[in-house]
Amino acid sequence: MTSLIPVVDHAVINVDDQLDQAQTLFVRMGFQLTGRGHHSMGSSNHLAIFGENYLELLGYEPDGSADQKGLWHSPVGLSGLVWKTDDADMAYQYLQQRQLAGEPPTAFFRPVTLPDGQTREARFCITRLNADSLPDGFSFFCQHLTPDAVWQPAWQQHANGVIDISQFVIIADHPHSAMQVYARLFQPQYKMAGNGEDYYLQAGKTRLRIISPRQAKEEFIALPDDYNGQPRMSALEFSVSSLKRVRDCLISGDIHFYATSNMLGIAPQKAFNTTLRFREWDY
Repeated sequence: MTSLIPVVDHAVINVDDQLDQAQTLFVRMGFQLTGRGHHSMGSSNHLAIFGENYLELLGYEPDGSADQKGLWHSPVGLSGLVWKTDDADMAYQYLQQRQLAGEPPTAFFRPVTLPDGQTREARFCITRLNADSLPDGFSFFCQHLTPDAVWQPAWQQHANGVIDISQFVIIADHPHSAMQVYARLFQPQYKMAGNGEDYYLQAGKTRLRIISPRQAKEEFIALPDDYNGQPRMSALEFSVSSLKRVRDCLISGDIHFYATSNMLGIAPQKAFNTTLRFREWDY
């Protein structure tokens, strides 16, 4: 069986029962969010759809079942890294060969109201990596059975000019050890490059990076408040068409941000325990 191809499908920020607050905050940042979706497995979400990938704000309704939080067992903040696949069954077989498989492929859906008013079911089939591989988050391969119920052109327009997620950053005291699960996942065709403190893997439009706290400090990436030295999904960087558009949205939305010569950032204390960065990128 050939190796899986690394392409990031979406990133997940866990907001627990704070979906209303998360929706308001990210709209103030200039993201266009889809209406609240409700999965057949019990969780709820809002999405910010980009070109190749998207951001999912995942949580549960405050008046829902207390068991809903147990659906993903992850800390508040950036906690989900999701890969694309055209065949969840094949991906599961591959993960079994690499001793990385979690549960068998799981199918689920959520009703969606499209921009033209039509109602559809967005349907998915996913297969997870085993939980022991990622103790502070989760990762899975996602097969979109109805991609047109997600990638609607009208949903891909954002006031802040975001085009795609360009970086997904994991911080760890020992980056070389932290990158081993991804080395096992995508070797030999796709190998993480690095220098001991900064490893990376280009996964479609998104670069997965695993860096040390020292490297994070150099890049003005603050540690999540629950960081304990173990690998922690910590930051997202977005490619944007214009930093001015981002700045205007953040000022208008009364969002506290910091700036360098070529980047705008939001500290994790202001964004559900996740550092958010915006940078102009040329593909």
